[in-house]
Amino acid sequence: MILYIDTTENDFIFLKLKNDNFESKKKIESKYAQAEKLLIAIDDFLQENKFFIKDVKKIIVNSVGNNFTSLRIGVITANALAYALKIPVENYAGKFLDMGSFHQIKVDYLSEPNISVGKKKII
Repeated sequence: MILYIDTTENDFIFLKLKNDNFESKKKIESKYAQAEKLLIAIDDFLQENKFFIKDVKKIIVNSVGNNFTSLRIGVITANALAYALKIPVENYAGKFLDMGSFHQIKVDYLSEPNISVGKKKII
């Protein structure tokens, strides 16, 4: 089973499960709340399709986009799950960092981060 994760939009989480004879997609509303919802959404999505996290044999994540925080949340989650499950992680596009026996996906931002507090720009 392959788990696809896409958090490149601030308002949604896109998930897909796929193997040779099965495919299921889900779009979860998560306006600026990917960090709070992503792991729960993955668990719920697996349960809805009668799978367990141990059934996931590879994770593919979208690692390229403009939305700094939401993109980073998806990539970090994919890297952490892949590491914990000892399964490969791949990306739609972008780069990976070679960490020896484990590959880690690197986020590829298409624009400079724009982080502000109030009216003051930090980065």
